[in-house]
Amino acid sequence: MNGASSISRMIRSPFVIVTGVIVGWFIVAFLIWPNANLLVQTFVPDGEPTLRAVEKLASSERAMTSLSNSFLLAFVLSVTVNVVGIFVVLVTRYYDIRGGRILWLGYATTLIYGGIVLAAGYKFVYGADGIITGFLLRLFPEMDADWFSGFFAVVVVMTLATTTNHLLFVSSALSKVDHQTIEAARSMGASEWTILRRVVLPMLKPVLFAVTILTFLGGLGALSAPQVLGGRDFQTITPMILTFAATPSSRDIAALLALVLGIATVLLLIVLTRIEKGGTYFSIAKVSSQLVKQKIRNPVLNVAVHVVAYALFAAYLLPVILIVLYSFQDSRAIESGQFRFSTMSLDNYVRVLGESASLRPFVISIVYAGLASLISVLGLLFVARIIAKHRNAITLAAEYLLHIPWILPTTLIALGLIISYDHPSPLVGGRVLTGTTVILLIAYVIGKIPFTLRLLKAAFSGINDNLEEAASLMGARTLYVFRRILLPAVLPTVLAIGALNFNSLLDDYDTSVFLAHPLFQPLGLVIKASTEGDANLDARANTFVYTVLLMIITGATMYLVYGRGARDRSGRRARARRQRDRVGAER
Repeated sequence: MNGASSISRMIRSPFVIVTGVIVGWFIVAFLIWPNANLLVQTFVPDGEPTLRAVEKLASSERAMTSLSNSFLLAFVLSVTVNVVGIFVVLVTRYYDIRGGRILWLGYATTLIYGGIVLAAGYKFVYGADGIITGFLLRLFPEMDADWFSGFFAVVVVMTLATTTNHLLFVSSALSKVDHQTIEAARSMGASEWTILRRVVLPMLKPVLFAVTILTFLGGLGALSAPQVLGGRDFQTITPMILTFAATPSSRDIAALLALVLGIATVLLLIVLTRIEKGGTYFSIAKVSSQLVKQKIRNPVLNVAVHVVAYALFAAYLLPVILIVLYSFQDSRAIESGQFRFSTMSLDNYVRVLGESASLRPFVISIVYAGLASLISVLGLLFVARIIAKHRNAITLAAEYLLHIPWILPTTLIALGLIISYDHPSPLVGGRVLTGTTVILLIAYVIGKIPFTLRLLKAAFSGINDNLEEAASLMGARTLYVFRRILLPAVLPTVLAIGALNFNSLLDDYDTSVFLAHPLFQPLGLVIKASTEGDANLDARANTFVYTVLLMIITGATMYLVYGRGARDRSGRRARARRQRDRVGAER
């Protein structure tokens, strides 16, 4: 009855009906049809069922090797990222380590650069022509110049790159662990290792399951690191999909590989969700107390932890420092790996910011990222409000369908768009989208829908419904209420989401490499091209400048979203404590 009445109230509003029609068209045209069509083109290409794509895949040694490499990488990363990530969180949030705040800043450098930029940075530092490799070759001439490549290099880079989830989510969960529980275990004679293993880590299991899922899926669909650092000996599924998709005759193999990624993603989510639901993880303390950093009492272990912590700190920070320093060196100094303070200049920055050819990919990425962020946030503002206010079968189905991009790999979505819109389609007004500038923008928006929708829905759910009802009783129209009451309440969240979406799209490579227009190449593709052996001397210098500019933009955005918010919350808590103290003194 409640569901029927909710639907009845919902369809009385013309605004809701128009929004529903637009959202319904978008879901069918860009979320359902491309993926369904990909299945049809793979298994029913000529109107008759066939397993030809499966036979071609099974007979392709390169494809099968890439398939096994992807699963191997995903499983290994699930271990290495958790080991390094948990260690990083413990030495910055749990144990009393000297210089813990400085260590956190070093570990957090991957928050401001990642993806193709990070992979290119590590290749420029440790690759065959890298800065560190050049230095090592002068000391050890017989050393293999190509030492940092293949499976080892991909695992190292992706392990360091993906511990950001631990810094953000596991650190937050650790701060909620009750200190009294730890003290109670210690008073009962439990050792520090027992407390960590039996008390602290079990409370982090839910968030560790979540980051493990993200890590496994990231390794399974990895593109940037294997393509830049994998070499010929280690290629994964996604680079192979890119190779096969470039040729129409092998596009069915590319589609099948993408489907394998999608099936693996869904199965993994189901299995790990069931495992997670099988346990209970909570503190039994009645009065919670803030976690206090623990001292490592064993002196030998204390020294060992400090050594490992600072070694990891150097591994995280060294590429960033070298990229910043060498961005001020000329192209020949970068090529030879020599550094002189006397030759530092702003010539590279002047060339990138002053020459249209060098600035063009940066501007293209900014335009794409800005438009995609704006469209995704503004478009989902109304949708999120309707879903939060009207809970019924229609809105629930729409919400689930809008989360499709979260359970399907980027590769699968990109291939579905290419295959579905490489000819005139009535779903988009008889237009051809493949090969145009619009299709990449659509893919960017699709990728940001789940994240944007979840956060906007949470923001709207926190608004008191009485405000809207009071305005409606006074005769205010729907759009007026939304503009004057609802939007100001969620505006901080809207701005934060837009900034985060913008940051994540600036250096996108995984989507751009499939859908970008040849004449409008975003920054990620240009950075990837600069890692090739035939790139000119200025290309590498330009990449250093691009990386520094991206880090500045991303760092500023992260500060505005997280830093200022944290300072504001801290200030509010401090003012509240002072107010309570004054009240207590007066009493």
